[in-house]
Order: sequence, then structure tokens, then C-alpha cells
Amino acid sequence: MTRYEEAKAIYQAIGVDTDAAIETLKHTEIALHCWQGDDVTGFDQDGPLTGGIQVTGNYPGKARTPEELMQDYETAIKLIPGTTKLNLHACYAIFEEGEWVDRNRLEPKHFEKWVAFAKKLGVGIDFNPTFFSHAMQKADGTLSSADETVRRFWIEHGIACLKIAEYFAKETGKPTVINFWMPDGMKDIPADRYAPRARMKASLDEILATPYDKTLVFPTLESKVFGIGLESYTVVSAEFALTYAKANNITPLVDNGHYHPTELVSDKLSSLYLFSDRVALHVTRPVRWDSDHVVIFDDETREIAKEIVFRGALDRTFIALDYFDGSINRIAAWVLGARSIRKALLAALLSPVERLKALQETGNTTELLMLSEELKTLPFGDIWNEYCKVCGVPTGEAWYQEVKTYENEVLMKRG
Repeated sequence: MTRYEEAKAIYQAIGVDTDAAIETLKHTEIALHCWQGDDVTGFDQDGPLTGGIQVTGNYPGKARTPEELMQDYETAIKLIPGTTKLNLHACYAIFEEGEWVDRNRLEPKHFEKWVAFAKKLGVGIDFNPTFFSHAMQKADGTLSSADETVRRFWIEHGIACLKIAEYFAKETGKPTVINFWMPDGMKDIPADRYAPRARMKASLDEILATPYDKTLVFPTLESKVFGIGLESYTVVSAEFALTYAKANNITPLVDNGHYHPTELVSDKLSSLYLFSDRVALHVTRPVRWDSDHVVIFDDETREIAKEIVFRGALDRTFIALDYFDGSINRIAAWVLGARSIRKALLAALLSPVERLKALQETGNTTELLMLSEELKTLPFGDIWNEYCKVCGVPTGEAWYQEVKTYENEVLMKRG
């Protein structure tokens, strides 16, 4: 009897089908963000990263070209079990030699190489307009700016990106999530909180009035509590984002690093599922604030996964990773984060959900607490290893050895 067979029997005794859990997780899509591979640099400008975000670290081997980034991404995806999507920002447009257009003039042709890459891997593409790291990102914002020229530029960018998102969906045959996040806000106390939000609403209204296939493209709106240089006020607060999403029948997106330290996204999800057909997630690991550390198999990640699985909402949830760490091997960061969120989902899928719910409903909280604790020491690792084998990726530390080999043979030669 193999270790998996023994573990399977243990879970079967509490009413859990491990084979079914593995099969479900195998086909659960998670979007892997391209910007981990190059510290959110992109390919459309040479300036610094601005907009309330920052990447720390200078680990060797950062991707410098589209070809290097694709090579690194492909290396990572081979070590991640399950179905992956590519998640792009607009600043990763690829221009032919001697060509360049500004962000408000981007077209599908500037992403043809990404589509070819996605087709090669057999994955879909999610997308993000890039409202940061640009000369037209002014002190008073982008879509909320009081300068009509600035606002018009970014409205045109949003419309262009909506068309590109539809192109991705049609070319890959997989729905595209397009996420709007704008770093608009103020460093100090505003005199008028209303006017910027009114302009933001009007700008988003104009962008979303652009015709697009609503069966293929799913716009989302992401909030944030604050950022570097935006400590006192952000235009797209949680209240703005959730209200706007509901009023305009688009998908709310919650990033678990975009709230106050004592707020937990896991506690918000059940409310969102009650009022939204779909929910989108950016899973990260905030340490002090939105520090975007690599996702690990920690309590909050597990609670987020539990909320999704216990609600039976895997098919209603767009899951994406969003972090950037330049202080460690960037490919290892990708793989660690992706494997961690999948571990969390697997742990939730291996729970006797109906029994746990029944214990709560009948007020048997003592047994509920006991069972919840006993689940923590069941042979989860053996099920995880079987899942990795089924998906054809390395188990245990073996994946890291492949990353180290790639680092020595490829990354360390990048200068």
C-alpha cells in the first residue's frame, strides 16, 4: 500500500474523496502575474516604478526583454501543478524595432507575441491597464484628475485595453478578466474627497460604455486603502469599488493586501458571494501593509481558500496572484506563491464540509473546534504529493533544484 493509498483511506473515513479533490484542483485556474519576473518594469518605458508601489531587492537574473520574461515564465509554469493563466499589464506591450506608441494608442497587434506564447502553453490571458509609471500620471491622479487632458489620455487607455482584453479572449478561447486599479489619491488630507471620486466614476462610465462581449470579458475594479505618497486618501476606496461594481454589474476585486492590517478578506468573501455573481481575488501576503510578499501556506491564505471551497464558489471566483519580490530568485517566488495557494485550496477540498457546517448549525461548537483541529494533522502532504504527480510536476524540494539549475545556467549569465 502506497503512502497515498494510506492517506486516501484516512480521509475516506471522514467522508472525503481525495481523488475528486485532486481532479477539481487540477482544473482550477489561477492567474500568474507576469510582473513578478521583472519587478514591474514592463517594456514601454525606461522610467522608475511610480504610483504608490515599490519593489525591493536586486537579486541577479531579472528578465530584461520579452523573450527572457517568457522563458522565465515557462520555466515557472512547468513546476506549478494545475491550470494556469497568464496575467499581463499593459506596460508589457511588445513593439517592433523602431516602433512605439503611447498607452492611449495601444492595439491588439502590440500583444500578438503574448497571444502566440499563451497558445503555445495552452493558457488564457488576463489583463490590466497600467495607470502608473508614466508621465501622464499626475500628482492629482489619472482617471480622477482635474486636468481634462490627463483624464482624456487615461480614458483612451482604458478603452484601448478593453478592446485588447476582448482580443485575448477571442484568440485564446478563454474568458479574460480585465482589472482596473488606479493609484489616484493624496499624500495629505484632501479638502474635497467628493470631486475626484465623481470624476473617477464618470471616467469609468465612459470606458465601460465601450461595446465588448460580456460573455468573454469580465471587467473588475480593485480598491486600495493607501499607497506610498497616497497615505491620506485614495479615490478608489473599498466603498467606492464595491458600490461601483454592484451598480454597474461588473465584478468586485479584492486584494488581501489592500485593507487595514486587522481586516481579513476571508471574512468579506461570504458577503460578496451573496450580492455578486462573481468575485475576483488578488492573493498576496501583506506583512505591515500592501508589501506584496510571496504567498505562503499561512492561516489567512487557507481561510480565503476555505471560503471559496465551502461556498462551492470555485466556478464563481477569478483567482490571481499579485506580489513582487526582487530580493529572492524571481522564478522561485512565482512557484512558491502558486504552489502555496494551491495547497490552501487542496486543504479546503479535503475538508468534510457538510459535517463541519452541520456541527455549526446544530450548535455543536465543541465538536466543531475539535474536528477543525484534528484535520490539521491528517496526512495532507501525501495527498499534495499525489496531486503534483498527477499534474506531472516535481514533489517536495525537487522543484527548487530545477530552479537552481536554471539560475546557474541562465539567470547568472544575464549580466
